[in-house]
Amino acid sequence: MRLITTRKPSPYSISAQAAINDPVLQQALANLQLRLGRGAAEGYRRLPEGPELRLKAHDIRMQSIENLDILLESLADKIEANGGHVHFAPDGQTAVNVCIEIARTHHVSLAVKGKSMLTEEIGLNPALQAAGIETVETDLGEYIVQLAGETPSHIIAPAIHKSREAVGRLFRDKLGIPYTDDPPTLTLAARQALRRKFLKADMGISGCNLACAQTGHITTVSNEGNIRMATTLPRVHVAFMGMERIVADLKDHAILFRLLSIGAAAQQMAGYVSYIGGPAEKGWADGPEAFHLIIVDNGRSRILADPDFREMLCCIRCGACLNVCPVYGKIGGHAYGSAYSGPVGAVVNPLLKGINQAADLCLGESLCGACMPACPVNINIPRMLLLLRSKLAEGDISWAVGIKSRTEQAAFTAWSYLIRSRLLFDIFLKCAYIGQKFLPGPHNMINRLPFSGRGWTQSRDVRRLSGHSFVQRFRNESARRRMK
Repeated sequence: MRLITTRKPSPYSISAQAAINDPVLQQALANLQLRLGRGAAEGYRRLPEGPELRLKAHDIRMQSIENLDILLESLADKIEANGGHVHFAPDGQTAVNVCIEIARTHHVSLAVKGKSMLTEEIGLNPALQAAGIETVETDLGEYIVQLAGETPSHIIAPAIHKSREAVGRLFRDKLGIPYTDDPPTLTLAARQALRRKFLKADMGISGCNLACAQTGHITTVSNEGNIRMATTLPRVHVAFMGMERIVADLKDHAILFRLLSIGAAAQQMAGYVSYIGGPAEKGWADGPEAFHLIIVDNGRSRILADPDFREMLCCIRCGACLNVCPVYGKIGGHAYGSAYSGPVGAVVNPLLKGINQAADLCLGESLCGACMPACPVNINIPRMLLLLRSKLAEGDISWAVGIKSRTEQAAFTAWSYLIRSRLLFDIFLKCAYIGQKFLPGPHNMINRLPFSGRGWTQSRDVRRLSGHSFVQRFRNESARRRMK
């Protein structure tokens, strides 16, 4: 008996294959990309300022990134002057601990949350639950995946992997309503359940799409109004903000929000945009008694310090790159194993978690380049994907990257010497021509390569080598013509 040993598939490969075999998910992803991907491209085309606005937005974001210390200090000073509290957290665990301490200080037993990718990144929900604080997601998509015990699979469409039939069964089991797959009925059931939570909640938690240093406020965006209820009804509001999510003034802020709405949902403006800068003033009917902003680093300073990757901090998490990426369009979001999926996740996750640990993500992208023209701030994601791959191929001490495959490195090194010698290359071709006769497949095709080449023939056949190289054929043809 001949035993064939193969490398154990990675979680990325397993999840990706499961997604490809899921017809419901494949149809949902195709519909999403057809609608939002094309819609965003049309929205950019119709901009009165033309494509230059995206280039200007890129400059705005880079200027903000290069002046983060000044902008963050200004933001913090203004929020504290308005009665709010600002906390700087160097890592995710510190941010979680600050939130739990705030909750305990205010005797919080129930928290309602608006959609926030940063809180997914740092694992806030399970930490709050472990601390005895009931935490309820209020974005409809996030609420669905929370009830299902799953994680979001898209930045703006967290439950894209769920069919309405699956949601109907979930609501029947979790909310105790009769089964239905009618979207308005399901939405009404969620609304009724969530409004009871809104009215009882002690704390509201939100993310931050962008902050403005000039005015000292953060801005949140949604199309459902849930974030607005989470930030005004409870007596305490805690907002989480990635340290890079800031601009200098309202003029820059307006440009980025226009492009954010187009990139995220092919809209000129989102349905609910809220400006928050502190607790409610005395006599106001709405607004929290206490406002806390937690500004989170969690690896961003390291990205900031690297001029090659600093551009990635320009990302405003709109999800536009997911809506055009052919890889995301087949494997969905869960294969990325993080809050951030698609091209943005393929760059951000390795930088935050470790390049070797998340190597599958950057190696799995197609490098088609569709993400760059889709990005509202024109981030050159393909450049950074290639750079990550080069670090995996060659190693990098500054990022603690080990060479992913010594065998592959040796093979390419040998190949580089081989192709520089005409004699050695011709000998290699002759040997390969003879050796291929022992490989399985029809007369002119090979359907299984040995060793690491096996991956190439899992879904394709390879044409057999000709007995004569192009150079030899060229020389023979030239000689034949001269003889004429």
